[in-house]
Amino acid sequence: MAYKSIDNYREKGARKRLVELLRKKGIEDENVLNAIWEVPRHFFFDETFWNQAYKDIAFPIGEGQTISQPYTVAYQSQLLHINKGDKVLEIGTGSGYQTCILLKLGAKVYTIERQPALYERTVDGLTRLGYKPHFFLGDGSKGIPKHAPYDKIIVTAGAPTVPDVLLQQLKIGGILVIPVGDENSQQMVTILKVGEHDYEKVVLDTFRFVPLVGDKAW
Repeated sequence: MAYKSIDNYREKGARKRLVELLRKKGIEDENVLNAIWEVPRHFFFDETFWNQAYKDIAFPIGEGQTISQPYTVAYQSQLLHINKGDKVLEIGTGSGYQTCILLKLGAKVYTIERQPALYERTVDGLTRLGYKPHFFLGDGSKGIPKHAPYDKIIVTAGAPTVPDVLLQQLKIGGILVIPVGDENSQQMVTILKVGEHDYEKVVLDTFRFVPLVGDKAW
């Protein structure tokens, strides 16, 4: 990944077309669409592959991981209903693209990545681009209990079940968004915490994520 900050008319035009595509595919939250517009996705690609940056596809970033499809990023972001100042836990920093979308939405982001090489590269890249989440290296399936509770939690990898430890780190009134299923296909699940041990669960569309690996996952 290059993390370079050259953003000319060609990239802006491609990004505008991507935003319109996401709108046509059902993304209605204008704040999310504005964040997609404001974060240049090609910054997260090696320059050789800039022509792939504004296609609505996932793309390999090394260490067996991908930068998520823009529609998936927008879909999960929309489900979170981010309010400015929300404390958000992101499980799976990856390239940092989803992280930056959350920051643009006004969230205070705590993000954790388990792959050391990817973590170091992303911390360096986002710092150089001026984005300042709270970075952590470790097993995301356990969350980050030290800084809990969180207003929102987003998991950017497919889990076999919803880890109880993440529900425990969610505030009452908070939302967890997580893909749950097997290693080949998952359904997006949203969970609203309505009481200390009470939750409202909604199962939504089918997606395919890389597996969530850790003590509380695969």
